[in-house]
Amino acid sequence: MNTRRQFLHHTGIAVAGITAAGHPVLTAPAPQEGVQTIQGFDDTNSNTDTSTVWKPTSDRRIRVGIAGYGYCQFGAAFSFQDHPNVEVVAVSDLIPERCAGLAQACRCPNTYPSLEAMLKDDRIEAVFIATDAPSHGRHALEALRRGKHVAVAVPAVFDSLEDADRLFEAVKTSGLHYMMFETSAFHNDLYAMRILYEAGALGEIVYSEGEYYHYMPEPIPSYKDWRVGLPPMWYPTHATAYHIGVTGGSFTEVACMGFPSPLAHLKPSGNRYGNPFGTEVGLFRTNRGGTARMAMSWDTPGFSGEMGRIRAEKGTFYEKYEGPAQNLPNTRKPPLPPGVNPGGHGGSHGYLTHEFIMSLIEARKPLIDVAWSLNMTVSGIVAHQSALKDGEWLQIPQYKL
Repeated sequence: MNTRRQFLHHTGIAVAGITAAGHPVLTAPAPQEGVQTIQGFDDTNSNTDTSTVWKPTSDRRIRVGIAGYGYCQFGAAFSFQDHPNVEVVAVSDLIPERCAGLAQACRCPNTYPSLEAMLKDDRIEAVFIATDAPSHGRHALEALRRGKHVAVAVPAVFDSLEDADRLFEAVKTSGLHYMMFETSAFHNDLYAMRILYEAGALGEIVYSEGEYYHYMPEPIPSYKDWRVGLPPMWYPTHATAYHIGVTGGSFTEVACMGFPSPLAHLKPSGNRYGNPFGTEVGLFRTNRGGTARMAMSWDTPGFSGEMGRIRAEKGTFYEKYEGPAQNLPNTRKPPLPPGVNPGGHGGSHGYLTHEFIMSLIEARKPLIDVAWSLNMTVSGIVAHQSALKDGEWLQIPQYKL
């Protein structure tokens, strides 16, 4: 476990003082030599329609609690604190320095030492869970039990089909909102694919591809080192969104091949998961009879990021739409409220928060609901099982509301 000195060195955060409540006030100096640049967190172009402006439809403010401010500082990265229909009423992190940093970033004076403690706060209507990936399923279930709406970073669950079933039933029976913050869903290209598909401009998807390449010769520091040796297909949603996030469908079966890695933390003896693979590539059958190839890789250098493409009955989308041009819908993203930044990961951060909050205000299902979330996630869990069985075809559980 990192010492406090190591923590401050890796995060680049320095203690500047002490608040009246006894919490350290943190400042974020310029990046230090040796600190990793986190792929995808830089603000990127968002294909936003600037011909219109956002107009408020409600003055209601959703009272939100935010959990998690780890190495990636995800808790403050999605503009909850800047949304006019949100009041951040509490934040939490297990590490006091990080909890104070999250409080400062979210301009929220109320802190809790854990998510479990924060969930007892009756003021909170909804929580954003940005904790370690292995805890997402457990934390979401606990929040639902406490009567809170849930937004959660990816993936929805972590190597547990049983947790997936429990989460699905909990959301269905509670009537609460649940949304996984899959960033690819609001990439410029995938957003356009979805609008074209819903308008009937593409027809059925014959073949789709999704890829997430993130070269990590050394894993990003993480709580209890959960990223060390992480099977690629346990973190699949940045790729699988390039079919499920377009069509709202699912994958029904998979044959996946894994490739042994030269990296020490991706040797079976070098990680808690016994995982030998740095790259996994799955061939999936879709619920509408199409085919998809999804690739995940930690150990192949070169161009990187979240990307995908589709071929359909009426047209294709390889970086841009190619097909009949009659009566095409507007594929630019609508404007966000003033102060809400589209942010990183393809200009998706602010859009994910806005979608979740508006689903609550408008009393409607969020875009990436529990069924989409689990279909994106569980297909990867089964794909890794297939890779461990040398590409055996395996059936994938289905989730549909």
